[in-house]
Amino acid sequence: MENNERFEKGIQVMNELFSEEVQTGMRHIQKISPDFWDMIVSSGFGDLYARNTLTMEQREYITLTTLITQGAFDQLGVHIQAALNIGVTQEEIIEIIIHCTGYVGFPKAIQAMGIAGEIFKDYKSINLQP
Repeated sequence: MENNERFEKGIQVMNELFSEEVQTGMRHIQKISPDFWDMIVSSGFGDLYARNTLTMEQREYITLTTLITQGAFDQLGVHIQAALNIGVTQEEIIEIIIHCTGYVGFPKAIQAMGIAGEIFKDYKSINLQP
């Protein structure tokens, strides 16, 4: 696949996953390094996310899990929003975080749950208890 096609597929995926506000925030990378921006869009989203075998929801389950495992909490918030945008429920995200506790430990899971709670404030699917 030509790079232009990979880039366009990547942009399509990003439009599906991320709000315009999130995408605007991500574009600061383009100003720093256009080459790195092209890699993110073409490779990260055009090559990986645009594949056919897994659903977008399954891909976000994997992404959330790996971000929690790495402790990549800056990226986790963006992908929790993306997961919600494509139909992953708050209950599923909570369960992913709970399940990760057994593998990554309580500190990372607590941090992830706190991030999720902040993001859920903008969504009304479940009633979060204090």
